[in-house]
Amino acid sequence: MLTPPDGFRPDLLKAAAQDSWGLNAVELEYRALGFGSHHWEITAAGGDRWFATLDELQNRRLERDEPLDSVYGRLRASVAAAMDLRLAGLEFVQSSAPTAAGEPMIRLSEAFSLALYPFIQGRSYIWGEYFSPEHRRAILDHVVAIHTAPAVTRRHARRDDLAIGHRAELDLVLDGWRPPAGAAACGPYEQPTLELLARFEPGIRALLAAYDELAAKVAARPERAVLTHGEPHVGNSMLTVTGWVLIDWDTALISPPERDLCNLDPGDGSILAAYERATGTALLPEALELFRRRWDLADLAIAVSQFTEPHSGNANDEESFGLLGELLGRVAG
Repeated sequence: MLTPPDGFRPDLLKAAAQDSWGLNAVELEYRALGFGSHHWEITAAGGDRWFATLDELQNRRLERDEPLDSVYGRLRASVAAAMDLRLAGLEFVQSSAPTAAGEPMIRLSEAFSLALYPFIQGRSYIWGEYFSPEHRRAILDHVVAIHTAPAVTRRHARRDDLAIGHRAELDLVLDGWRPPAGAAACGPYEQPTLELLARFEPGIRALLAAYDELAAKVAARPERAVLTHGEPHVGNSMLTVTGWVLIDWDTALISPPERDLCNLDPGDGSILAAYERATGTALLPEALELFRRRWDLADLAIAVSQFTEPHSGNANDEESFGLLGELLGRVAG
């Protein structure tokens, strides 16, 4: 995220680091990285560095009225799965540091959760093309290792229901939702969002109908599910002195293997074929297409939910609205 949460006091991070991890934090620096969580670099007494990830639980909801306790439980399950993988010997998994009580993260308050990670030195990447063929193959090797990890690594993970987060809010707008007459606007991007969806409505409805057909086919094969990272893309990889690592495990779920492979192949089928040789698992074209479509539809639904409830129009909102327009032009034009 580009800016810290409105009104959040960083001294709460220092107190939590001390109370839950026994860490005496002497310096905090906000790091505008990624899009979803907030990050700080922490320097502790003695010079050790740590990486704090703070989540606004309301922004992690999969539907507008999802209880925050449910949101936290789902997030904790994913982070705990990464810790289990690390304990099973998968050293490329950048899992959180356990608290003094052995927890993978904490509920900092009703509104926020916090996880702490050892700071790693290395080259990081943004969304885009892979650094090299070796980079892409290294991520494939990690995906294979995750999918074939011991069964104990699945003990905390939740199962993917193949739903699209915030689908209900998207459907409401497509079905004609408008703010009550005379009501104050939710924010500066409410009306532009409604206008965008009206323009692209036929294309959006076609995408949703196709997704539902694919989901029904994939759901009929639950025995194929494995533990998945969820987003093993370029931006969630780092090159360190010990090799490539995978970060950001907050979306880990038990799901069809295609969830981790839908955007990994360069387009010639080579990575998909290599996965099949390594695992003996035949990949399903309909499942690959399902997860490619869900990626875009989830981004669409999240943006619609964001802009049809109160928002300030800050830098994060501006970035989200720009991405929404680009997305609709690409997939629903």
